[in-house]
Amino acid sequence: MPTRHLTDSYAISPQIAVQDIADLKAEGFHTILCFRPDGEAPDQPDMAVIEAAAKEAGLAFAAIPVKSGTVPSDAQIAETRQILATLPAPVVGYCRSGTRAGQIWALAEAGKRPAAEIFAATERAGVDISRLRTRIEKVAAPAAAPRRDAAHFQVLIIGGGAGGLSTAGSLLKRNRNLSIGVVEPSNEHFYQPGWTLVGGGVFQAAQTRRKEADVMPKDVVWVKQAAKLFRPDVREVVLTDGTVVSYDTLVVATGITLNWDAIPGLVETLGRNGVTSNYRFDLAPYTWQLVQQLKGGTAIFTQPPMPIKCAGAPQKAVYLSCDAWKRRGVLDSISVEFDTATPGLFGVKEFVPPLMEYIRRYHVGLQTGSKLVEVDGPNRKAVFERKVGDGVERVERTFDMLHVVPPQSAPQVIRESALAGSDGFVEVNPATLQHVRFPDVFAIGDVIGTSCAKTAAAVRVQAPVVATNVLAFLKHQGPVSEYEGYGACPLTVENGRIVLAEFSYGGKLAPTMPKWLLNGQKPTRLAWWLKKYVMPLMYWDGMLKGRELMVAPKPLTAKKGG
Repeated sequence: MPTRHLTDSYAISPQIAVQDIADLKAEGFHTILCFRPDGEAPDQPDMAVIEAAAKEAGLAFAAIPVKSGTVPSDAQIAETRQILATLPAPVVGYCRSGTRAGQIWALAEAGKRPAAEIFAATERAGVDISRLRTRIEKVAAPAAAPRRDAAHFQVLIIGGGAGGLSTAGSLLKRNRNLSIGVVEPSNEHFYQPGWTLVGGGVFQAAQTRRKEADVMPKDVVWVKQAAKLFRPDVREVVLTDGTVVSYDTLVVATGITLNWDAIPGLVETLGRNGVTSNYRFDLAPYTWQLVQQLKGGTAIFTQPPMPIKCAGAPQKAVYLSCDAWKRRGVLDSISVEFDTATPGLFGVKEFVPPLMEYIRRYHVGLQTGSKLVEVDGPNRKAVFERKVGDGVERVERTFDMLHVVPPQSAPQVIRESALAGSDGFVEVNPATLQHVRFPDVFAIGDVIGTSCAKTAAAVRVQAPVVATNVLAFLKHQGPVSEYEGYGACPLTVENGRIVLAEFSYGGKLAPTMPKWLLNGQKPTRLAWWLKKYVMPLMYWDGMLKGRELMVAPKPLTAKKGG
């Protein structure tokens, strides 16, 4: 039973069955809290049955039934707050999909926690609270008018993920006296490139998570909020608690938003009914669980339209799953299908032949121009829209396992700001990563509106460029460094071998190592060794700390700077 933690003391889950109680106890939960009324579905166990099993296992149980599709009443919110304060923690709340359990927690915590912390926790857990946002902000916001003198920084970084912290590290490497603020609401930091290996049974999920406090540079001010509004014309950012922070230079590193709700039926069935995704920390272990359990049937893997983070990750899940099935001798009993909304298997043609070799080796049915548009988890059905000539047809497929990658977009706060270009992402010069209209604004990572790959490898190269150009701006100079669009995608074609795709703008090959040592157009054990052992170390102990191994910024040419 996959649980999703909102805090260390509270998690949510879809419908719990009696056989799940032992697993929940083993996970360390002490209380089960039910938010689902009896009788919503014919196969739903009664609350009394779950309560009896919980008490037999030595767990506390409480129920606050909330009707599906309704907003919890004030009385239900107050009762939830009371239970969370009195019954032994950690608590796991459940309903049909986990959404109600997350929403009522958010309402119960409003006024106790900063709104930004609530929003970050629910977004991380995949809970949609958009219709509750205004209500939570009103309760959580301070009564006083926003303070315009709350803080001022020479460099204000929005986002404490890979891009934000790498930039902070690169800046501090060059000038430890800088006044730097990092706006980040989350208490956790994730090494997201590792989730593919979690889903492939190579890593444990815990290896990819650390406390944000442990990776935040000591010489910056951590502002535990999120950005609510950008005012680039006056060099201000309004935070979710109403505070206004000003800056000399702004670095936007908010990342990308995963739109789970864009596919009807998906949210309700994630983590159950054979539906999973390596794009979420709590679901990647479920991927491996499904791979281990599947002995026959149909496994479907999907990829949405671009742009997405790590465009190779959807097919990595295909290869690692197939490799595991092949090693167990069950691959021939499984029909594997890869439905990608893109027109081809991979965007850089030189890497397509070795990948197609594995598509054929694993007997994968490759469907290009095929977009997942609906999921019916209980009935194990997925609906696709597939391009056929000049038209589109709807195709319904049944599955035993469905690995989904959701559509993605720039965060709403970026899309609705003056920083956004026509695609919704931050509009920057692709070489300098400086905003095209606001010269005191720079951006890094998944949120930039360029054609580069949205990967951690790209961020590692971008950070020194952003840092040196920010420092030049603070000295009233023009940009001094350029980014050539480098990105890398370690395509895990089997357990032990990787096709290491490295490229720059325009799909130009950009290998880091000589071909005699590592040929990126062939599967190699060296690339696997780098992915499994070296890259995590380079992330945690290298790029986040400003150590720029093999990524010295390249001097800017006059043409690109203009």
